[in-house]
Amino acid sequence: MKYIFIALGFICIAIGAAGAVLPILPTTPFLLVASVCFAKGSSKFNNRFKSTKLYKNNLESFEKNRSMTIKTKLCILIPVTVLLLVAFFMMHNLPGRITISLLIIIKYYYFIFRIKTIKQ
Repeated sequence: MKYIFIALGFICIAIGAAGAVLPILPTTPFLLVASVCFAKGSSKFNNRFKSTKLYKNNLESFEKNRSMTIKTKLCILIPVTVLLLVAFFMMHNLPGRITISLLIIIKYYYFIFRIKTIKQ
């Protein structure tokens, strides 16, 4: 089972690293999943991952005190909101649109009121 977690960790790092360059992919959620996978899979890979610049720039403040910079929050919120709005306008049934609207509202509530904003 630990090999599965390690493999998932590397896949999530690859997607997260691509998200650091591509504006449409969110970086932080994939790196969070990678961190969890490495913590469950191998302490060696977990320590190595936590020493990378990618981790320190995107996750360190969140993991230590559940806070993010405004830049990190916006890098997560904007691409995901754009994708949800595209899905909203392509959806033609009311329950689907209500579900997407609720997702957007819950997402913004969580990022604004539940995650502290820190200065860079």
